Amino acid sequence: MSDVTLMLQKIERGDPHAADQLLPLVYRELRKLAAAKMGRESAAQTLQPTALVHEAWLRLGGEQQPNWQNRAHFFAAAAEAMRRILIDRARKRRARRHGGDQVRVDADELDRVADLDRNDDQLLAVHEALDQLAAEDPKKAEFVKLRFFAGFTLEEAAHALGIPEGTAKRWWTYSRAWLFRAISADPR
Repeated sequence: MSDVTLMLQKIERGDPHAADQLLPLVYRELRKLAAAKMGRESAAQTLQPTALVHEAWLRLGGEQQPNWQNRAHFFAAAAEAMRRILIDRARKRRARRHGGDQVRVDADELDRVADLDRNDDQLLAVHEALDQLAAEDPKKAEFVKLRFFAGFTLEEAAHALGIPEGTAKRWWTYSRAWLFRAISADPR
């Protein structure tokens, strides 16, 4: 059992100091994920990895952490928080600019979230399609969030969700095709 899981269990039992101890344990991993993602951002990007981690931490509850089931549950929530932060920023930038038409995304681009981050319209199209996938298959949507928004490798996402790598590969192939079809069908 990892230190993170033990700390999450302490939080669940009501240990008042556990949340203070959790951040140092997960900070390095969250910072690494954010740095990898933000390192591929365009030069115009003003959000720094540290700011992304801190904002995600606050959205997760900050010092008042909810009861996390396990490490995978925590990092899935962190991926979702980072996703929402990036989507909110993309919406604000798009609203300030044109409010314009969304652009279609080809399936190969679904592997490269950094490329989409430079195009707010594409990022928002993927976000909306991912919400549709979540309504149909929440587990696959969670897997995509870990891969796409938290920057997990296929193996890391499989491990975080407790699924075999073969299943993860099939989920990734299916999810990419599903998202591509959903985005391509969008008449915007």
